[in-house]
Amino acid sequence: MNFLRWWGITCGRTRQQGLFTRAALIVLILALGGATLSHAASPDGFKRAMPGRVFQFPQDHAAHPDFKTEWWYYTGHLEATDTGERFGYELTFFRVGLKKPDPQARSAWALHTLYFAHLALTDINRGTFFYEEKVGRGALGMSGAESDRYRVWIDDWQVELQGRTHHLQAQTPKLTLKLSLTPEKPLVVHGTDNVSQKAAGAGFASHYYSFTRLATEGVLTYQGRTFPVRGQSWMDHEFSSSHLKDYQVGWDWFALQLADGHEIMLYLLRHRDGGVDPYSSGTVVDPQGQGRHLQLADFQVQVTDTWQSPHSGARYPAGWRIAIPAAGYELEITPSLADQELVTSLSTRVTYWEGSVQVRGTRSGQPVTGRGYVELTGYATPLGGKF
Repeated sequence: MNFLRWWGITCGRTRQQGLFTRAALIVLILALGGATLSHAASPDGFKRAMPGRVFQFPQDHAAHPDFKTEWWYYTGHLEATDTGERFGYELTFFRVGLKKPDPQARSAWALHTLYFAHLALTDINRGTFFYEEKVGRGALGMSGAESDRYRVWIDDWQVELQGRTHHLQAQTPKLTLKLSLTPEKPLVVHGTDNVSQKAAGAGFASHYYSFTRLATEGVLTYQGRTFPVRGQSWMDHEFSSSHLKDYQVGWDWFALQLADGHEIMLYLLRHRDGGVDPYSSGTVVDPQGQGRHLQLADFQVQVTDTWQSPHSGARYPAGWRIAIPAAGYELEITPSLADQELVTSLSTRVTYWEGSVQVRGTRSGQPVTGRGYVELTGYATPLGGKF
């Protein structure tokens, strides 16, 4: 989950252009008249994520305008079938409600929803990182998220579900992605009783599910070169109306795909005093697609290395040792590229790290490898209590 998407919504630009972050989006929402989020109730009548929701698919792949924020998030690893070059990618669409849509509103210009998208590429062979953005308003059909079927778009960037296959496309002068993703196992709902709790209190949660392994193929064009690519992707869909509590400064989120057919999602919500929130949790998914919920006591995450950004000065974890005793895992996680940091220079100066990682270790004493994505927030500037 990536968990920047849990409490807010983002878009971004390349480092040269500056980054408009999820935190910046919340500032924009408030400036445009969106109400501040209440600890006790959802803002503007939006629903809160509560236990007992019954998911219905494929309907729940589509938009949920009764909730304030929503995101459809894809990450993955691709390999050029002709040259063997390796890439990590990210394509995400976000929806945020400024106010609940009025079905009686007649103006096509009525502003009740904003849409954001961001596209990132880690060129593992060349050691470079690229990031781009799109911004749209829910008017005149230029951007949107349909509620009766899964289609989200901003201009010519879009994701659409046709049958079982997810079709992704995004184009910039420097980078173009056109990918088709087909699930290799069933989706998994995270948390307990169909909610992923993030803090104490009713509604401090999200409805969150993932396709943890999707066979991926398509075309990648980058810096004037075109590559036919294949690989595997991870998809998160999450919707809620809540935010971080004052004492929660950020999070570390892990999404790992292992060569033994298992996947692992973990998140650690960090406190101002350096502690870890007891609502931190995770999921282990077996090769048949069955998920097992993990409480904080079920896993350990130890930082093994750090990296200091030359851009922001922030010091991030840059290596981890993860143990999940009941599942038999002892894993070492290493970034594919040290500098996968996104720095805000034109908005709220919120800075975070998100990127491709490599996995090595053992399961019950037997060697295992894998790949994944990690997101780190709150290391440059604490995020809790601001929005």
